[in-house]
Amino acid sequence: MLRGLYTAASGMMAQQRIHDTVTNNISNLNTPGYKQVNAVERSFPEMLVSLMGADHKPTGSLGRLNTGVFAEESLPQFTQGDITETKSASDFALVVDLQAVDPATGNPIAFDANGRAVLPSGEVMYKPQAFFTVQNANGETRYTRDGKFKVNADGELLSSTGAKVLGTNDQPIKLPVPITELRINDKGEWLDATTGRTVGGISPLLITRIENPNLLLREGDGNFKFTNTADEASASPIVTTEAFQIRQGYVERSNVDATQAAIDMMAAARAYEANQKIIQYYDRSLDKAVNEVGRV
Repeated sequence: MLRGLYTAASGMMAQQRIHDTVTNNISNLNTPGYKQVNAVERSFPEMLVSLMGADHKPTGSLGRLNTGVFAEESLPQFTQGDITETKSASDFALVVDLQAVDPATGNPIAFDANGRAVLPSGEVMYKPQAFFTVQNANGETRYTRDGKFKVNADGELLSSTGAKVLGTNDQPIKLPVPITELRINDKGEWLDATTGRTVGGISPLLITRIENPNLLLREGDGNFKFTNTADEASASPIVTTEAFQIRQGYVERSNVDATQAAIDMMAAARAYEANQKIIQYYDRSLDKAVNEVGRV
């Protein structure tokens, strides 16, 4: 009997985490460059066996017997957000549609709407993404899609959180003239706003291509980082011939689908209530077993 009680309790905790995740997405609807996060559910025994380094294979004719669910992790969805015009010279938006090829055949990979593809070999591949590259106060490299930049009194180009925006020379960008006198082309090169000629002495914006964006860890303030040094090999400066554009005077909105988020939040609340009813049922059953059957 208690097996069902524990299963319902784990379901309540999983639905609470899903509800919290969706609520966080909704609260960031208007955050530039924010990427929606999805909670991934997995049965608790499978997760436990997987962490032990083994496969959980069904035994017998009934298959798997699960005893609960666990919201194992939260994965960001790196799809393109809508582009909104701000007319501010210090605002930039990335429009990205990077491609990848099958390493075995050399053929282009067709990714689904979520940026995922399963190769004929069975290997799972993720759509590469591009990010602005910034440097935090500790000199550490971070990646962001939030292009709502600003310029300080020293002419340094900063992110909305104060991180220094890096150029292709891996150094912070410093503008010798007000940013209103400059404009940027779609590949990140600085031009004179009046003549349209390239301005020397200012490094173009460093746009970094990440082969597998799921290796990134969300740090907060719209920044991502690598937690494993070996994973940094998947990051490289983007090639100007690739399918990307930088748009000045625009920002990328969050990619959160408000309608779907509201549906997911209500579904999580209903599932939470259903598990709660199961626990109440078991509570009444145990009460009857102890206080009524026990007296017979």
